[in-house]
Formats: sequence, structure tokens, C-alpha cells
Amino acid sequence: MVPASSIPTAGQARSEALMPAVFAAQGAPPLVDHHGWTAELRAWGRSLPRPRAILVVSAHWEQRPLAHGATTTPMPLYYDFGGLPERYYELAYPAPGAPWLAAAVAGLLGPGQAPVAQGDRGLDHGAFIPLLLMYPDADVPVLQLSMPTQDPAALFDLGKQLAPLRRDGVLIFATGLLTHTFSIPDLANPDTPPDPALAEFDSWVAEALRCGDTGILLRYRDQAPGVRAALPSHEHFVPLFVALGAATGNPGPVSFPHQGFWYGNSMRSVQFG
Repeated sequence: MVPASSIPTAGQARSEALMPAVFAAQGAPPLVDHHGWTAELRAWGRSLPRPRAILVVSAHWEQRPLAHGATTTPMPLYYDFGGLPERYYELAYPAPGAPWLAAAVAGLLGPGQAPVAQGDRGLDHGAFIPLLLMYPDADVPVLQLSMPTQDPAALFDLGKQLAPLRRDGVLIFATGLLTHTFSIPDLANPDTPPDPALAEFDSWVAEALRCGDTGILLRYRDQAPGVRAALPSHEHFVPLFVALGAATGNPGPVSFPHQGFWYGNSMRSVQFG
């Protein structure tokens, strides 16, 4: 674990390159057995600059007011799923906690906005499934924040407030899915082509990201084709706006480290910078 004394205060200038901000498709625990997806996540983790810490916002923790999870070492896990084979409940990810990162977040957000501590809340599967593949040594400190709202503009503003952490070597790591429907075309075949409406929505989001059209993305509920089919509920999509906000001003190139569909849903991940 990096000692707290070696971590600069939020916003302090560094000579190193700015850390990217990312939106990672997290899927379900059985994706750890999907060869293509796991290989792409491993390759993505190797391609990123090594972070000093990872700040996670997952679709699987909605709580208001804003909260942060455990800061202890090793980081506990929260197995927030049911009905799966026992081996998925034996997955481990003993990452270091990051109490200094919780303090840095509090400093950035200021009085009245700082996250409340929920010390017994471990990393949920939206966090630990992609992390155990991208950073398998579990040696990077991790802190998870709750998602305090589903409002895109508010999450975008939260990302903007957190953006200075990118200069401190912190990877802003939002996780969810670009589409989230249970209208599965073929339960026997996870690689069945998706509903055309979902494919159209996925393509629309990708093009808006390539063009840097933040305004239209913030209005996706009214502007995006296929949105009702793609997102019967919105909690899996909106963490994207935390990463998008964190990239504002210094977005760098936008890339899609992996993409495709699994059980009809988009597995597109996004990297800013």
C-alpha cells in the first residue's frame, strides 16, 4: 500500500501524465468464465498507466447522501447476487483500502457535500469483477463511492468535482452497462445478436462520445434512439456520466477497449485519455 504521506493533496501538480477516466462494462459474475471478455479486460488493465489508487462508482450501490465504503485492508467484498454456483461466492479481491483517498474526496467536495463513511460496505460485484481481471494482483488501493442519484447532470457535476484526482494518479472507475435489459433473445446462446433497438442505442452513444457531444448525451432520455428498449431502468447507464464529467477539460482521446454484446446487452467500455 502507498503510504498516506506520499500522496499529494487533491489538485497538487504532478509531472506524470494525467490518469484516464473510464467506464467499465461489469456484467454479471459468470463473465469471469468468458474467455474473450476476460482477455480484453486483462489487456486493458495492462495498457493503462499504473494508478496510485482507484475510485469506483458502481451501478450496484445507489445511496443518498453520497457515501464511501470500507477503507480497511484487505478490502471486504459484498456478494450482491444470488442463485449462482458456490465458486462465485468464493471469489476474492483483497485490495488495500484507501483512507487517504476518502479524505481527498472530502476535501474536493467541501463541507456539506463530503461522503459519509459506511465502513462495513465492501466492494460490490460491479466493482470487484472487473477489477480482479484488470488488476489481478489486488495491490492497488481502492475506494468505492455510492451513486447518489440517477440524474445525468448531477453525476456529470460529481465527476467534474472529482477530476483533480486524475492529476494525483487516481483512476476514476465508473462501472455499469450501456444497455440493461432482461429481454434476452436466446437464453441458450449468450452471443445471440442483440435486439436492433439496443444495437442502435449502443451505436448512438458511441458516436456521441467520439464527437464529444456532451450536451446530447446529457439529453439521452429524449434524444437517443431505442432508449426505452435499451434502458427499462437507468442505473446501469448513468455511471458513465461520472467518468464523462471527470474527463471534462482534459478528455484526451476517447476509445472503446472492448465492445460487443452478451445476452443481448452492450459490453462496450469507454476510456477517456
